[in-house]
Parts: sequence; C-alpha cells; structure tokens
Amino acid sequence: MQKSIERIAGDSEGVSYEFPVFRFKGSDKAAPSAYLQAALHAGELPGVVAIDALMPMLEKAEAEGRIKGDITIVPQANPIGRAQYHFGEHQGRFHLGTRNNFNRGFPLLAAPDTKLLPDTALGTADQRLKTRLLRLSIGHDIVLDLHCDDEGLAYLYVHTSLWPDMADCAAAMGIDAVVLWDEDSDGTFEGASIMPYQNVPADVARFDRRVATTVEYRGILDVDGALAASDAEGLYRLLVARGVIADTALPAPGPFTGTVAPLENIDMMPAPRAGAVLYDVKPGGRVAKGARLATIVHAPGEAGGRTEVFAPQAGLILTRRSRRIIRAGEDLLKLVGDSKSADARSGTLED
Repeated sequence: MQKSIERIAGDSEGVSYEFPVFRFKGSDKAAPSAYLQAALHAGELPGVVAIDALMPMLEKAEAEGRIKGDITIVPQANPIGRAQYHFGEHQGRFHLGTRNNFNRGFPLLAAPDTKLLPDTALGTADQRLKTRLLRLSIGHDIVLDLHCDDEGLAYLYVHTSLWPDMADCAAAMGIDAVVLWDEDSDGTFEGASIMPYQNVPADVARFDRRVATTVEYRGILDVDGALAASDAEGLYRLLVARGVIADTALPAPGPFTGTVAPLENIDMMPAPRAGAVLYDVKPGGRVAKGARLATIVHAPGEAGGRTEVFAPQAGLILTRRSRRIIRAGEDLLKLVGDSKSADARSGTLED
C-alpha cells in the first residue's frame, strides 16, 4: 500500500487543505480497477468508518498477493467541508464561501480523458477539490461514492445504462433498494463518473464491467462499529465479485431481491405547513395509497392545529428526515412509489 497526500490551496493566503489517498497496486493489468471515496458531504460518516473497517481486509489481501486490479481509496474526500463549523454546528454539505453543494458542479466531460479537466489552479477551493477528485477517479472501472441520508435504508443511485449489469454489486453489498436515473444536469460526482462513457465506443465504455454509483449508507447517525464491519464486508464482496480481488472462499453474489425503481417514481412529500413532525412511518415500511405518513403540529394546543399528510400512492418508505422541525415546502421523506409520481423530478432530488 502506498499513501500520498493531496493538497488543495485555499481562497486566501496561508490557508490550504489536504487529504490522504491510499493505493493498492494490482498484479493483473487486465483486471478491473476500483476507486472508493467517502464523506464528499463531509458530515456523512458511515462510509468513512466502512472504509476504516475495509482497509485491514485490503492489506491482508495485498500481503497474500490477491489484489488483481489497482485500488485507490480516499477515506475523507472533503477536507474543506470537514473544517466548516457555524455556531458550533458542522456544515459539510455546502461550501460556505460559494454556497455550492460539494456534490454538484463537477465537470461533465465528453470523454474519460483527464486532459479535458479544468486547470486545478483555477476557480475557488471547492471547484479545485472537485477537479482533483475527478482526476483521481477517472479511468477506474469501479467508482463508489459513499454517502448517507438523514434516516433511511441502504440504497444506490445507478444510471440506467449500468442496470441490470450492476445487480450483482447491489446483492454483494446487501443493499435494500436501487434508484435508477438517466439525466444529470447538476454535475454530481456520480454523473461526472459515468457521463464521459455515454458517447464513446463500446470497447472503451465497457458497461459490462463498469460500476459507478452513489451509495447511501442508511442515516447520518448510523455510525456504528457493527454496521461499519458489515458495510466493509459488502464492499469487499463487490471487489471480489468484480475480479478486483481474488478470494476463492467467497461465493458469487445471489440475485438482487431489493426494490428497483426509476427516480420518477419517488415522491418527496413537501410539507404543507411548518411545525413539529410526528411520523407514522419508518424507512423500510410499505404503505398503501391514502395511508397517513405524518402529522405536522403547526399550532400546538389549538383547534385545527394539526395537518395530516397522506401517501399519494402505494410504495416503500426509503428515507425520512432526522430532525423533527420542518418549514413549509421542505421534503418530509422519500416514498418509492409503485408508479410514476405526480410530482416527478428529474436530475437530483434535493439541493
């Protein structure tokens, strides 16, 4: 294993940021390569502890000569967001200097060629970070961006061109659900990882061996040793299943039995009123059309001070908010409906 340090210049004199990169050299040039990063949204830590639990497994495989393809690991991909606090609260989703989401605005390249990337000396610090992360990841066959939601199941975002070829990955990781998408106008890291391959020859795109996905590891409070170990085992199984690591002791993944739905089927359920949220549902539960999802207490103690929210269609509760205070118009949850949402959204679901 080799460790290097990436440094990003700040936006004022005397300020810079750095993060470590770990590389495992594969023994077979024909084997798929893999890139894993966590905490692009710097406060989302389930992926960080999963990588921490994965590293000893990779080191053991390296010592035994079982790493076939190159592996690049970035355990904490966002030192800028990691350093941001406002009135004692960590702020890792948006860059405070530009107000840009750290997982938006990545360059969407026409081909998988790092020469097409912007100059890393240009732009603001968050833009330079995004360019640097793409430079590290482009060219790998497997690209995993580890995130988490507020409260939720473990699920993947997968481009339609990679499904169902990626079903083995979802099964290996023990994922509960897969959300399929086909449009990225916002420049997410996942979009920037797959879009360069959409208009290149098939022998370059290699969709049969390509993996690019945003992994949502449940909720932001699910930072737990047992879960981290389980997630690390899932990542390891994926790397074995795809031929990055050799391990004859592991069987091939079985069929994926979780929920698969297009992004257009998701109802986000904007809150009709501001107030305190009383949920009737939890992630993982199935609901019928018309079932009560939540009650918003907007005028406590007063007649008519509660507003109920009902399911517009039958489906699976994928996520819900971790905080119980809400403003009017904010989303209450993600309901993966059995059919297209009447309020279907394209691109990203949230800011």
